[in-house]
Amino acid sequence: MAALQARLQAASTEYQSIQAELSAVVDARQKLDAQLSENELVQKEFASLSADNTVYKLLGPVLVQQDQAEAKQNVDTRLAFIRSEINRVEGQLKDLGDKSDKKKHELVEIQAAIQQGAAPAAA
Repeated sequence: MAALQARLQAASTEYQSIQAELSAVVDARQKLDAQLSENELVQKEFASLSADNTVYKLLGPVLVQQDQAEAKQNVDTRLAFIRSEINRVEGQLKDLGDKSDKKKHELVEIQAAIQQGAAPAAA
């Protein structure tokens, strides 16, 4: 019985750590979504610019003129990076979700074994 209690405690601790990790990955995914939306908005704005428009980049407290083609390339590169990070984080979410489900199932099995062991002792 004590061995089952120890297993239950260990599995519960592992489950809590998986849930904490899952929460952190969900936060990262939300930040990436926000960055993706912001950069897609910038890309749409660039699409509406004419060749003679001036583009500025904020460096610290100073606005510095930037080549329009270079600015568009930077945004395109950033979008590609963000999308690849979203795919990576989605994979992490899937893996952690699977781990969480397995651990939850293990916890239920241990609890059932403890209850079965306690039922004959009570009788």
